[in-house]
Amino acid sequence: MKKQAGFTLIELVIVIIILGILAVTAAPKFLNLQDDAKKSAAQGVQAALSSAATLVYSKAALNGQEKASAAGGTDLTGMTGVKVIYGYPTANTISAAVTLDGWVASGATATESTFVPANTSGNTCAVKYTAATSDTVPFKTELQNCK
Repeated sequence: MKKQAGFTLIELVIVIIILGILAVTAAPKFLNLQDDAKKSAAQGVQAALSSAATLVYSKAALNGQEKASAAGGTDLTGMTGVKVIYGYPTANTISAAVTLDGWVASGATATESTFVPANTSGNTCAVKYTAATSDTVPFKTELQNCK
């Protein structure tokens, strides 16, 4: 008799079942990467807005405008298009102090502005900037609708 080498049908079925179980447990980790990328992009925008607001405050402090509290903001000396209230940029002019490629301001008022992706394509993640309300309460940025 000649001895044949190879796998039996049972062994092949067991390997396929094990690979299926591994695929079912590993797939959600890879499928969720898109949501993580969208949230990370929004966190980058949030950091850029915070940095821009802090730099504008530094410029306002150097100009002696960190206490300016006029409704609607005061034009910041040396920065075209930026108005400050309590030294921080107003919500409707912060976009003049920062470059956010692929993100646009939506519904901007002097006190609040929401930044959303220009090409939404399923990305509902947004960043809300709230202007300072007093010299002791600075600006605030927060993520919205991020999973």
